[in-house]
Amino acid sequence: MPLYKYVAKDEEGNAVTDFIEAKDENVALDMLRVKNLIIITISEEKKAKAAVKSKNSKIKAEELVIFSRQLATMVNAGIPLVQSLDILSEQMESPVFRQVVGTVRGDVEAGSSLSAALEKHPRIFSLLYTNMVKAGETSGMLDEILERLSGYLEKNDQLTRKVKSAMVYPTVVMLMAMSITLVLLLKVIPTFKEIFSTLGGTLPMPTQILIGISDTLRKYFVVAVGVIGLIGFVLAKVVQTPQGKMKFDELKLSLPVFGILMRKVAVARFSRTLSTLIRSGVPILGALEIVGKTAGNVIIEGAVDKARAGIREGESISSPLAKSKVFPPMVTRMISVGEESGELEKMLSKIADFYEDQVDAAVSGLTSLIEPLIIAFLGIVVGSIVIAMFLPIFKITELVG
Repeated sequence: MPLYKYVAKDEEGNAVTDFIEAKDENVALDMLRVKNLIIITISEEKKAKAAVKSKNSKIKAEELVIFSRQLATMVNAGIPLVQSLDILSEQMESPVFRQVVGTVRGDVEAGSSLSAALEKHPRIFSLLYTNMVKAGETSGMLDEILERLSGYLEKNDQLTRKVKSAMVYPTVVMLMAMSITLVLLLKVIPTFKEIFSTLGGTLPMPTQILIGISDTLRKYFVVAVGVIGLIGFVLAKVVQTPQGKMKFDELKLSLPVFGILMRKVAVARFSRTLSTLIRSGVPILGALEIVGKTAGNVIIEGAVDKARAGIREGESISSPLAKSKVFPPMVTRMISVGEESGELEKMLSKIADFYEDQVDAAVSGLTSLIEPLIIAFLGIVVGSIVIAMFLPIFKITELVG
């Protein structure tokens, strides 16, 4: 949708400069007139639109949680939706989010439903978000759905943070280890090489190997960086293809330690999302479609799509999920029990709680396991370099002695 930049005056005569999204310029003018603004200039801003779109993806999860919870409170208190959005747009710290909420408010004031207004900003309000709001509008329980949605977003954000914390520590330490090793090979060893060349004699084999590695790396460093960059670029392009993404997601789930963690995260997210959608009144086929698209893994998405196809043919949810072999047997059995007892939403919620606890335990265990391995790696690499460099010095000391 086009973005228009306008300069106007409000009822008190103050100048207002802002952006507004609309189908065309006439619709934008009508939306601004509803706000009792006197338009001075208005023009389409394509660059600004691109800038806003690029920034939209950087909205923090906490901001969306706060927005949902505050909107739920206001709706529950009986404050009109337009007025609630107006109040919230003034309270937003992020200028991008403030702009988006202001645009949503304008759309609602112009007669659009809240879910339709939110759908125009897919980078902020996901398919799950807009469908749950739509279900809340249909059932007349918008405040309850928004409160439930904020709880879901909060749990999902906590789960993502836990996984990131498990990945960040080893990544940072490994990068530091590589940096230290490169500094030693590129800067320190050449200095020792000059000293050894002035002393003469035959160097020990470990020292000769290390100096050979240092010379080769210094000579071809730029080429090596270029080759690594090229390989990274090619892999990134391959992963973007459907076949490449499928292979990459399959690899992630089959990794020895991290794969188990990712599988648990996927099961927890699937269960929590489907439970929240069913509880909010979203039809099962629509809920599974949303779950598949928000899974973040092509393999999981494929299993969910097969479950949807199975339901259309009269099968249960658990049967196609069990055939996919992506979900553990315990999960599919619990889903089957939930279907038979008519309490699928409660059973999915219990699965999500269990696997979120499993993720907590896995993250703690992973950190405890990786820490000694990284220390051992650093000790072996750096220690080997130091020993190789000091062997000639020890030899000279022995000869002098």
